[in-house]
Amino acid sequence: MADDTTLDPADPALRQRIEETLDAIRPYLMADGGSVRLRDVTDDMVVELELLGACGTCPMSMMTLRAGIEQAIRRAVPEITRVEAVAPAAA
Repeated sequence: MADDTTLDPADPALRQRIEETLDAIRPYLMADGGSVRLRDVTDDMVVELELLGACGTCPMSMMTLRAGIEQAIRRAVPEITRVEAVAPAAA
């Protein structure tokens, strides 16, 4: 069903809401030597995150992503359908 309020994943306001949520989470990740970077929001409203530092190699990173980061983002930005980790950008 089409919806007149279809969101644009490139909308700066949407990306700002995601970044604000990540800003609230980052101090906890940084305390363990990690962080996270917003890479993209896809057309189907999936947030793609790059796990940085210790988060990129931690065996618990997927649990942190699903139980912590994804839940926080979906609470703050209910339009988001899922959060996925993506490979680091090539240097």
